[in-house]
Amino acid sequence: AALRFASVQLRADEDVVLAAIRCDGSSLEHASVALQADSAVVLKAVRQDGKALQYASDELRADREVVLEAVRKYGDSLRYASDELR
Repeated sequence: AALRFASVQLRADEDVVLAAIRCDGSSLEHASVALQADSAVVLKAVRQDGKALQYASDELRADREVVLEAVRKYGDSLRYASDELR
């Protein structure tokens, strides 16, 4: 969780967040709310670590493509999907 101690500005910087996600998809937990709702960022996170789905916005946890990518990486991540997709 490289972003855990980062400033608010860094947590909102897409390049910084993407660099952290490349190493650890669950770094999405510490990204800004806006980046947790960014489909490109979230897709990269769940492709690295399917469990990162739990940190995605509600809207993206209801997005079929995002959920499928997360489940491909980690089957149990389906539990983080929206009720409609479970």
